[in-house]
Amino acid sequence: MTQSTISPTTHGNSASAQRLRLLARLRRGPITTLEARHELDVMHPSARIQELREDGYPIITHWTRDRTAEGNPHRVGQYILMGGAE
Repeated sequence: MTQSTISPTTHGNSASAQRLRLLARLRRGPITTLEARHELDVMHPSARIQELREDGYPIITHWTRDRTAEGNPHRVGQYILMGGAE
């Protein structure tokens, strides 16, 4: 999902808007911390994931390695929404 495909209700930097973008993306498949930052403009994905968990969404974290846009390797979380929960 890119900024051009985000619906009007998910624009902005509020935690609520970020959660909506992240949840919509999780429903399409797993996303890493770096992908959430780059694709969704969610600067602190782990906080938004925790908030979604507190709202009852079954999201697991799988640890993986990924590279930043600058080519540096990092250990990052890959978030997976289990069962496509509503």
